[in-house]
Amino acid sequence: MTPPSRPAEGATTLLVIAKEPVPGKVKTRLCPPCTPHQAARLAAAALHDTLEAVRAMPARRRVLVLSGRPGTWLPDGFDVVPQRSGGLDERLAGAFAEAGTGPALLVGMDTPQLTPALLAPALGPDSWQECDAWFGPALDGGFWALGLARPDPALLRGVPMSTPTTGRAQLARLAHKGLRVCRLPPLRDVDTAQDAAQVAAEAPGSRFAATAAALAALRPEHVPAVPASRTRPNSTAAHRTAAP
Repeated sequence: MTPPSRPAEGATTLLVIAKEPVPGKVKTRLCPPCTPHQAARLAAAALHDTLEAVRAMPARRRVLVLSGRPGTWLPDGFDVVPQRSGGLDERLAGAFAEAGTGPALLVGMDTPQLTPALLAPALGPDSWQECDAWFGPALDGGFWALGLARPDPALLRGVPMSTPTTGRAQLARLAHKGLRVCRLPPLRDVDTAQDAAQVAAEAPGSRFAATAAALAALRPEHVPAVPASRTRPNSTAAHRTAAP
């Protein structure tokens, strides 16, 4: 029998902030056309794909910052800590507080199309030589990844979250502190049924895509097409910026 492969080691702590996939408590914006149980199935699939991708990345430590309780869906190799109370800015700040010293990079469970290759620029041996922060913009105006060479919860606290300008506000906070920011490619968060259908198409072979394909509620006749303005990222290459 072939022994299971060990996750790669690296210099960066990887943080995943997530909710337990409980019907009625996750992905509620998918309802309708999905039912709460279908939305929870999609959330569970997204969480599975995200955790498996993170397991395959080089890391000093892998931490699941969880709202809820871990279940059989949790793979080996993760430390589990509870999310702190408060708004999303406080919960994100609390996640970075769990990282300790050294660089840390945080992702959520809303981008199951995540792959090790997408985060590779931020996880290499030279990733922090010219960058104090890594920023992955989301197409809805937020962000799907944030890395900090020196995790400082104060860099998140007070940033308005869940708005079309959240990403811009977070970048402004980083720039105000004089941090050199490198960008990762834009990705789409799974918030709506349109997002779910689009992301499933972008991640063939994933558990998320298989789960979406099994749901009649996400068939094209039930899900309007994603507007063209939300399907074309401005850039797909990592680059450095000093301001939003």
